[in-house]
Order: sequence, then C-alpha cells, then structure tokens
Amino acid sequence: MNTMLFKKCTFLLLIAISTLASCQSAKNNKTNKKKNTDKNLTQYVDPFIGSGGHGHVFVGANVPFGGVQVGPSNFYKGWDWSSSYHHTDSIIKGFTHLNLSGTGMTDLSDFIVMPSIGKRKIWAGNQDHPNDAFASLYSKDTEVAKPGYYSVVLDDYNIKAELTATERVGMHRYTFPESKQARVIIDLTEGNSDITVDTYIKQINETTFEGYRFSKGWAADQREYFTLVLSKPATNVVLYDRNDRVKGTEKQGKYMKGFFEFETTENEIIYVKLGVSPVSSENALENIEAEIPHWDFDKIAEQADKKWNKELEKITIETPDLSKKKIFYTAMYHTMIAPNLFSDVNGQYRGTDKKVYDDPGFTNYTLFSLWDTYRAAHPLYTITQPERMSDIVNSMLAIFEQQGKLPVWHLRGNETNTMPGYSAIPVVVDACLKGFEGIDCERVYNAIKVSATGDFEPGVKDLMKYGYIPADHGPESVASAMEYAIADWAISKLAEKLGKTEDAAYFAERAKGYKAYFDEETRFMRGKLADGSWRTPFDPVSAQHRVNDYCEGNAWQYLWLVPQDPEGLIELLGGDKPYIEKLDELFSMSSEQEEGASIDITGLIGQYAHGNEPSHHTTYMYAYAGAQYKIADNVDYILTELYTDQPDGLSGNEDCGQMSAWYVLSSMGFYSVNPANGMYVFGRPLFDKATIKLEGNKVFTVKTENNSKENIYIQSVTLNGKNHTKAFITHKEIMKGGTLKFVMGNKPNKEFGEKDEDRPKSKLY
Repeated sequence: MNTMLFKKCTFLLLIAISTLASCQSAKNNKTNKKKNTDKNLTQYVDPFIGSGGHGHVFVGANVPFGGVQVGPSNFYKGWDWSSSYHHTDSIIKGFTHLNLSGTGMTDLSDFIVMPSIGKRKIWAGNQDHPNDAFASLYSKDTEVAKPGYYSVVLDDYNIKAELTATERVGMHRYTFPESKQARVIIDLTEGNSDITVDTYIKQINETTFEGYRFSKGWAADQREYFTLVLSKPATNVVLYDRNDRVKGTEKQGKYMKGFFEFETTENEIIYVKLGVSPVSSENALENIEAEIPHWDFDKIAEQADKKWNKELEKITIETPDLSKKKIFYTAMYHTMIAPNLFSDVNGQYRGTDKKVYDDPGFTNYTLFSLWDTYRAAHPLYTITQPERMSDIVNSMLAIFEQQGKLPVWHLRGNETNTMPGYSAIPVVVDACLKGFEGIDCERVYNAIKVSATGDFEPGVKDLMKYGYIPADHGPESVASAMEYAIADWAISKLAEKLGKTEDAAYFAERAKGYKAYFDEETRFMRGKLADGSWRTPFDPVSAQHRVNDYCEGNAWQYLWLVPQDPEGLIELLGGDKPYIEKLDELFSMSSEQEEGASIDITGLIGQYAHGNEPSHHTTYMYAYAGAQYKIADNVDYILTELYTDQPDGLSGNEDCGQMSAWYVLSSMGFYSVNPANGMYVFGRPLFDKATIKLEGNKVFTVKTENNSKENIYIQSVTLNGKNHTKAFITHKEIMKGGTLKFVMGNKPNKEFGEKDEDRPKSKLY
C-alpha cells in the first residue's frame, strides 16, 4: 500500500470511528435524557384537574403536606368555590396562603396579598363590582400551574404574578410595569365565606410587617399570625380599617388592610415572603428566616419541585397512555395536599384548647377529613408515607387530650364535628395493627375507647342503651350507626391484640349493630324509631339526607356500608346468589335522582355514587361472595370514564385526597375495602407495570400481562412466581417486596377467587 493510500484509509477510518462515537454519544444522551425525563414526574401533574365541576381542588403552590397553600382566590360564589378557586372564573381578588382542597365545606383563604398599580383602591370588590376595586381580570391563557409553582398575568395591571412555597412560607415574584403608583396590598378583612373577628397590622421597618387574623367560620375560632417581608422598601405605608384610613403604621381593628407603596420601573421585580404561624408573628418571621433566608425565587421553586418528585417517585407506572399518566400522578399529588403541617420550625403549635404547646417530640398535623380519608387515603399512606404515620397518629392523640375525644373533622386547631362517625378510630387502629414505630398503642386504645363510649358523638349513648340509634332521636341515625360499627370492629381487633378480651367481645358485638336496621321486607337498612317500628314512608332512592336517616346518600348506597362484615350482609340478603343479584341491581337500575337530592350524589352507575365516599368500597364487595370477576366492569368504567385529565375530571369533591386515593390504589389493581384489616381486594389493574418503593430499599412491583382496553378480567395471578389463587393481597405481603403478576383476558374467569378459602374475609391479615 502506498503512503497516500495509507493516509487516505487512515483518515477514513478515523472519520468512521468518530462518527460511530458521535452516534453512540447521541444515543447515550438520548437515553440519559429519557431517564431524566422519566424521573421528572411532576411534568405529568396537572393541578387544574378537578378545579372545574365539583372537584373543589386547591390550585396554587405548596409542598407535600405543607402548612401553606399559596394560590389565587376568586370571589366566593357558592359551593364550587369551596377551595377559593374555580376553573370557570376570570377574576382574582388576591393570592391567599391557607386554602382547603376538595372539601364540601368552605373556609380559610386567609392572608390575601395582591399587587396593583394606579389609583389606590381600598376594597377587593365583589363579582358585581370588580372594576372599582383592586381585584383583577385574568386569562386562562396566561395561567401556569405545576407542583410548587403558579403564575398568572393580572390583566388590569399588566403584572405577572408568580408563586412558590416552602413548608410554612409563601414566596411571590411580581413583575411590575413602570408606575409611580405601585403597591403590594395585604387584606385581612376577607376569608372564604367566614366572619372576621379581629385583625392587626404593624410595620416593623420599611420592608417588614406583621400581624394576625382571627376569624369565625367552619373553624369556629381560627387564629392565624403572619410576617410579611418585601424585597423593596415601601416609601409609603397606608393602613385602613375597612374603608376608613387610620393614622400611623400600627393598628388593631376588625377589617385591617395594608398598602405598601413605591415607584417601579419597567419589568421591575419585587419579591414578597409571607410566613404563617398558628402561634405568633415572631414565629412566622422565624419560619421565614429558617426556610427562605434569601430572595432566590427559582431556587425555592426548584426545591419544591424536587420535594414533589421525591414523593411521586414512591410509585412509578408504565403505560403508553399519556392521559393516564397525567391522571395517575395528579391523583398522587392530590393525596399529599392534606393533612397539613401545623407547627412552626421551633416545634410550637396551638392546640384545640387554644393553648400553645412547645415542641411535643413529633411533627404536628391538622386538616383531617376523616369521614372521607379513612377509607383509602390513610391506608395508602401506610404504604407510601410510613415515615409520617407516627406523627399523624400522635397528632390525633394530642387532639384527644386537648378536646376529650379523637378528631372528627379537624381544621387548624378547631373541631368542626362534620360528618357522622368517629372515623379517626380505623386510622389509629390500623397504624397500631400494622406495627408502626413511635406509637403507644395503650394510649391509642384509651383514646378510642373513650371516644366510642363517651357522650361526645350523636347517638352513642342511645346505641349503648338500645343497641341502635332511634331515628326519632336525631337525624342521620342509620349513617351514624353504620359508621360507628365499622370503627367498633377496629376497636375489637386492637383490644384482642392488647389482651383486653372483654372489651374485644363487646365491640365485636357492636360491630354487628348494623343488623338492627335491616328490614327483611324491603331488604334495606331503614330508620328505626324508639318504639321499634320503622320510619315511614320509605323510599330507597330518597336522598333527603338532612331530614332522613342517611348522610349524603340513600338506602341503596347505605345497604353496602358494612366493609367490616360482608359475610353478615350476605347472610341477611339470603346467601351468595341473592346478594350478588342485589349488587347487580344497584349498578344496573336507573340513575335518576329525586328533585332536591343531595348534590354529593354524583358519579352514578345505577344507584352507585362514586362522587361520594360511602360508596367507594362497594364495587369490590362482589369478591366476598366469590364473584371477583364482576368487579372488573365497574372498576374499569370508573377508572376510565369518571376520572379524566380535564378540569372537570373528578366526579365529586376531591375530599382531601380520598377521591384520588381510590384511583391510585384501584389503578394498581387492588383496594382497601376494610381499611383496618390489612387486606386489599383485587379489581382491575390499569397499567402495564407499577412499582412501589418501600422502606429498607425494598420494591413491590405489579405487572400486568395481556393488558388492554378489552382485557379487563383477571385470568390468573402469581405472587413472586407462585400461583396466587386468592382474590386479595395482604399489607404484609406487599411490604415484604416482590412481584405481583396479573394475567388478563377479555372474558371473565369465574373460578378465580370463587372458593371460600380464596375469598376475602372479615378478619385481620
């Protein structure tokens, strides 16, 4: 080979090697980019899902289980504005720092902060008069919402507002136009449909202001403190008590507002940090200094995103359907807005008794929507949030010691006593039975026994006297007694574990108290009067929940509210066949509702109402009669039709995570029918693969073979490679780690789970 040819060949070889290396590098970069994208699970979260319709979800910036929820607030116009915001709205009165998510009741929306320019307008306005107030129009086209971040352009002022948050502090970034009359407003006069009791503002220096807002609403005695810090000194500070300007820069009044004013240049950025505390303004400032000691907004937003990713990564799914990814990860996101952190960085918090408690040795939480969340959200937390379980339980025990009973519906240091039942009991018992560390189960038992036998909840003394709650002694008698029976079963099991045999027998008997309401003639649960007769007239579709015997439901829906004893219900209905026929009738009969029916009865399949929590376990009740295959059609319909990636993508109130927790569990193929017995009934897995990260670097994987829209029926199941004939899996099996594999088909396998030994049972697992 001559020298020229050799050089040419060498040159071509080098080019080939370089090209190959470049291609491989590009391939690796693409792979790495895909891996990085897959890890960025927050990209699949759409906080606007559930912000329309009746979802009532919070939209704004927060961190998982955080103590502040910083978001836009509309004018209150009724039930669908329970979270302060609705997707159909176009007016923002300001950005608030405490908000509910998914509730059917209204409150919070505290500490309104609003930037503006031009003539000073001293009231927020209302829906009929937004233009002569500091409220502003906005367009959906400029809204951006993702975990830990929210932004919008205020059209009236051409101000871009951006929000982010830490656990106890909200941070705002406002991009102003040029103006000689620019300002940041704090308005303490308004919450979301509550009554202001007392307010206070004090200027500390040219950038720092403190104060409080006390109010009365759903939370009967709410006390919130703040400290607000500006990045730019205010050249003029003006205070108003409602419409009256007051002298000086410190004032206590009923309706205080502060206007912090300055000049701005074009695109000038002004930052606001607002710390919240249930104890004092000093603590609120300490929260700011500890959590955001700088003015780097992007850093805080990035940290919030990382916190959300860390939580979302606890369950990863594989599916080619982008819409399903959005629905799933948004559902996970919604399960972690509440409960809320309710203590300062120094550990202090204000109890239900209004006393200030120093660091109690646990992280204190509030906002327990227990009638909703005990069913699936809290069982989900035992899988995904084991590190928080002792704090949640100890928070409830502290509430017990402060108010004499376990929480019913606890809201920022207030017991609202909303909804029937003592629904904290299944939650705290489940934590004890699953063996979480840091929980004193004897202390738990004392709290549950006192709560279940004292004169605290409606009808308990009647229940102990008559064996049922007479319908003529108060409303919602059937609903209350059936909820009590679920919790009483849990009490009996903890009593067994602790060797309290007499108590175990007593509460086990009370757990079957629902049978007193079963009318053999109509084959429904009915209100029974003190003389033993049935309340008349009777219509099982009636939904007069305010004056009748049920709560946000009717006799069709409440017939199945016995997750603690399905076998007993099967016996009452005459055996497996009539029980299954009755369930079939529930799902197949007309969905029409009488005029004046509860607005909570939504998401209907026949008379099954997925939009309200008492129905949530009912689709899975077939398994107890050996007909697991009948679960699939209904669960598949709910997963694919009643959850969407649109603003109206929830069929009912989110209820602090319960609606979404149902989806998270059910989409993986199982559900916590009895929320305290450590067992999950199989339904219809939605994804090709779901992987749960567990403590101790263990992993539990759910694989679905032959998964498709048509193949919704379980053909067979294996657990760690071994044939699994049971129609359920236990909590213990999941927490060991391993692989659960479903093989699916387009026709029911009626033999799967049919044998008595393969059916779920009313016992501990």
